[in-house]
Amino acid sequence: MSRAIQHNVAQSRFEWTEDGMLSVQDYDLQNGVMTITHTGVPEAVGGRGIAGDLTRAALETATEQALKVRPMCSYVATYIERHPEYKALVL
Repeated sequence: MSRAIQHNVAQSRFEWTEDGMLSVQDYDLQNGVMTITHTGVPEAVGGRGIAGDLTRAALETATEQALKVRPMCSYVATYIERHPEYKALVL
């Protein structure tokens, strides 16, 4: 499934709503560095690849905007290890 993840710039997060439940990936942006702090997917919609889609959207946004990434969220750190095409983004 291809999801159109929403980038909520005002709240510094990426969002997806599925089955009425909001999943988010929060970040802080300072001095050209996107620090990804949290990925939250409700248990009821877990296991559907939502966290991966949120992470991909964040990393693609970082690439497009020439940002570096600091993965403080363990999910994102593991995702980057498994997807070496994003390793160059890591600060």
